[in-house]
Amino acid sequence: MALMTQWLDSRLYPSFSNNWDDVLFREVILSRVAPWHHMLDLGAGAGIVPQMNFRGLVSRVSGVDPDPRVRTNPFLDEGRVGSGEALPYANESFDVVIADNVVEHLLDPVVVFSEVARVLKPGGMFMFKTPNRLHYMPTVARLTPHWFHRLYNKLRGRATRDTFPTCYRANTRAAVERIAQSVGLAVDSMQLVEGRPEYLRAMPVAYLLGWAYERAVNRIRVLERFRILLIATLRKPQWSKSKSQLAP
Repeated sequence: MALMTQWLDSRLYPSFSNNWDDVLFREVILSRVAPWHHMLDLGAGAGIVPQMNFRGLVSRVSGVDPDPRVRTNPFLDEGRVGSGEALPYANESFDVVIADNVVEHLLDPVVVFSEVARVLKPGGMFMFKTPNRLHYMPTVARLTPHWFHRLYNKLRGRATRDTFPTCYRANTRAAVERIAQSVGLAVDSMQLVEGRPEYLRAMPVAYLLGWAYERAVNRIRVLERFRILLIATLRKPQWSKSKSQLAP
């Protein structure tokens, strides 16, 4: 089966590498950050995605995560245990906040986005990559129990301790726009991307179905909204304050 997957990879997606989505997100981040920026990695975890290592490319990289392994994350200059609902940082601390495959796990994205707005400096950016709720993968995820997600990811070679429950409450263009506006952030850019069908590669027939889906949503304009990745950049206006900073 692995040999068949490799053969299909070489025939259908010869230019794609493992973690192609993280490679793409890294390119988006690098196109916007500057060497003097102070960056916060929201949901930094243990540092298992090498493409999210920006240490040495910006002035300082901080990270926050409920997982205590964040303290030893090698991609961070400093890591703190904490939650997105109550970020352990002062107002206007960061030029950039990034979140890689985190937004889909948020129980209350309005609170988290508000906290991000609070810790961003005026003009600062919040960049995140997350699955699009309208894609088939999140649809299946919402219809199946968490133990199934852990088992399936284990079969794909991912540690079960790094598979977390998903909510998908800020995972469409409309939801991101609505939440961003509610917390005083402006949508700077938002794109939907479909690539190699990672979750279907283990089974050749499913792989081919995923390939056909990818061709359809990339070639037919009206199907664009069903692509897998949502990559967004939100910006804190130079003149505004987040709602959490306003006096009662």
